[in-house]
Amino acid sequence: MIKIKIRKGISKRKYTALATIAFLALLAIWTIASSLGFVKEIFLPNPLKVLSYFVQAVKDGSLWENTKVSVYRITLGFVYAMALGIPAGILMGSFKKLEALIRPICEFIRYMPVPAFVPLIMVWVGIGESAKITVIFIGTFFQLVLMVADDAMSVPEDLINAGYTLGTGTGQTIFKIIIPAMLPRLMETLRMMIGWAWTYLVSAELVAANSGLGYTILKSQRFLKTDAIFAGIVLIGLLGLATDRIFAFINKKLFPWTE
Repeated sequence: MIKIKIRKGISKRKYTALATIAFLALLAIWTIASSLGFVKEIFLPNPLKVLSYFVQAVKDGSLWENTKVSVYRITLGFVYAMALGIPAGILMGSFKKLEALIRPICEFIRYMPVPAFVPLIMVWVGIGESAKITVIFIGTFFQLVLMVADDAMSVPEDLINAGYTLGTGTGQTIFKIIIPAMLPRLMETLRMMIGWAWTYLVSAELVAANSGLGYTILKSQRFLKTDAIFAGIVLIGLLGLATDRIFAFINKKLFPWTE
């Protein structure tokens, strides 16, 4: 009987090979299911048709234009969420009184479905770019605050007490002990939250959009152009994966000891 150890490490080459096999297997199942008629093409288009749509969209320039608009919306919404959410999370994770004020509200709002806010957002900020960015902001901000607070609370009490012993004040303890100690975990949190931001893209582009990847998917739905729908979904997945890898690379370079 072969024993497999829990969490036993594998080489980077083997990890990459297994990941590649998984993607190829998924592509093979998709191709077989659509080509042999197990699933009608109107529901599951052939991968070649999706690829053909990609090529056509690249040629006519629509793919790049829609991608650029969606990346802009994701970036701004996420940057605003970080600018407000990270300081709020650090303060919440450092002071119990602030935690009592902030955490219950964030816990309450984070369970509310973001698409339900769309009509209100249209009333609050109109139907321009601000509305799309606001949807992404709302979708990520409250989760981000809670996760950053947990990152701050994960800093060992011994480090904080050591700082007090050496004469640090409250501000110095936050900036010289808590923030540096939580940075590796914070980067992992941001890496996870950028994935959430991408999942809210289609909801954001419900708001009177006339461009963007989410808009393209919604427009294609009306005409049952499933090849365009799948192309948009695959592209959003690839962009999300790319941003995930960027955050992972930055984290590895900045904090190599976390490996």
